[in-house]
Amino acid sequence: MELTERIEAYLNGEMSDAEFRAFEKLRVENPSVDQQVVSHKAFLATLYSYGKKKELISSMNTIHETLDIASIKADVIPTSTLIRILWNKYRVNAAVAASVAILAVFTSLLSTGYFSHKNASKSDYNALRREVKREIGEVKKDQKEIMRNIKGPLNPGTFGGTGFALTSDGYIVTNSHVIKGADSVYIQNAKGESYKVDVVYEDYQYDVAILKISDTNFDSFGTLPYSFKKLSSDVGENVFTVGFPKDDHVLGRGYLSSKTGYKGDTTEYQVDITVNNGNSGGPLLDNKGNIIGVIKGKQSLSDGTGFAVKSKYILATIDSLQEHSVDSKIILNKRNSLTGLTIQDQYKKIQDYIFMVKVY
Repeated sequence: MELTERIEAYLNGEMSDAEFRAFEKLRVENPSVDQQVVSHKAFLATLYSYGKKKELISSMNTIHETLDIASIKADVIPTSTLIRILWNKYRVNAAVAASVAILAVFTSLLSTGYFSHKNASKSDYNALRREVKREIGEVKKDQKEIMRNIKGPLNPGTFGGTGFALTSDGYIVTNSHVIKGADSVYIQNAKGESYKVDVVYEDYQYDVAILKISDTNFDSFGTLPYSFKKLSSDVGENVFTVGFPKDDHVLGRGYLSSKTGYKGDTTEYQVDITVNNGNSGGPLLDNKGNIIGVIKGKQSLSDGTGFAVKSKYILATIDSLQEHSVDSKIILNKRNSLTGLTIQDQYKKIQDYIFMVKVY
């Protein structure tokens, strides 16, 4: 059986228990297969939506063909002489027929809650990029600072998010939606020091972006205190994140509530943790100080429900970058110096490696 047929059988519940368990194991062990399942599920949903649309159009055409215009006129138009004269003068039979048909269809859609469900689906997810409102004078001042390319405090950009160090030599990871539409990107640490960065790679599939500090003032971060966890984390694990929903570090604590993210996305974790606009791109760590993911969004209608890209897909993005660029050699830290520390001490050791991302 070809992989596509196996995926469809899996999604349609047509596998035996043994086949289902084997395929679940394959998804966990093979990220490529897992992503094909996610993509195929979305494809089938699109086909279903298209079929429903065609069915709706066919129903409307049938209604239109069966309308009795004379009966509609007799039922709708009163016998008043004045109104009958106006009707004879201004009637447009086709418009009346179409209006009645459309009214009937839309009444049916409203009664079934179609539009409320549609609107809820659109607004249920919130990517956590922070918009910064500024006065014109502040914008001009920012432009001058960008042109000088200096090290020092930088005024707010148009949008903001969070990023954190991948390597000691200046590679940074954040979400691709944080830097969307950027002309230039800067990072700023808690001390107010800012550095210009270049976007070296974006993986839109996982919503991950890799940045590299290009500022001549930058030397090195030194040895990073954390490492990336390659294996899956368990539901119920205590987790925390640090980000910039405002112009200072904010630490959020919670727990991993599901191994799948928004609408069952297997590339994400769901976490029970308070995150807000500006948290996108922030690290998600377990209580041992391992990076297990990157915060990317939250469920708008459920307070405290956040989503994070799993660390193995961050690592997959790094592998893709190095396959496409011989100049990008990313050597990740393998030694974790946070294990056994309290969360207060862990925060103190990682705060210098987490940055506000400013987009212009």
